[in-house]
Amino acid sequence: MQYPGALQHDLSDVVGQEQGKRGLEITAAGGHNLLLIGPPGTGKTMLASRINGLLPDLSNEEALESAAILSLVNAESVQKQWRQRPFRSPHHSASLTAMVGGGAIPGPGEISLAHNGVLFLDELPEFERRTLDALREPIESGQIHLSRTRAKITYPARFQLVAAMNPSPTGHYQGNHNRCTPEQTLRYLNRLSGPFLDRFDLSTRDPITAPRHFE
Repeated sequence: MQYPGALQHDLSDVVGQEQGKRGLEITAAGGHNLLLIGPPGTGKTMLASRINGLLPDLSNEEALESAAILSLVNAESVQKQWRQRPFRSPHHSASLTAMVGGGAIPGPGEISLAHNGVLFLDELPEFERRTLDALREPIESGQIHLSRTRAKITYPARFQLVAAMNPSPTGHYQGNHNRCTPEQTLRYLNRLSGPFLDRFDLSTRDPITAPRHFE
């Protein structure tokens, strides 16, 4: 899991992956949601981690909003990350509560900690389907309503969603060392609901070759 501004590299040292880089640039410029699809080792995670280097610093108002949310869970990080956009990368085992927030007195989850920044979901089909579907409304409204016996709280949750996934259970495209049957691949892809996938504005299918870096 990463706190705001954990990575500030841009794309200048990445050779290849033109489609993925272009998708990331469009995503950053337009505030879109992006799905990166490709085999393991093709740089999906590396590319996604570079998006903060393409985004502007937080405005004063945005910085205050993000700092207020972050202070509820990690006050020490606020001063260090004052103007850098949040970049949250929860593990695919994250629970629904960890993702959207909760508790007896509801605290913010990953989607609120990513407010004004980026929520990156790696290995997307490995997340629980109900957890992903719970993101649909916040993606549209920019907020999350949490209701518990002791309190009802609304947290802001306006973030850019960037996700990465393999094209099949084996990680390969059909015909490229992929031993999965079409039915197995379909079951794998069906872990993601259509309404959730509709929240992505862009998707890229990365080539098999891995990106290279300038030394």
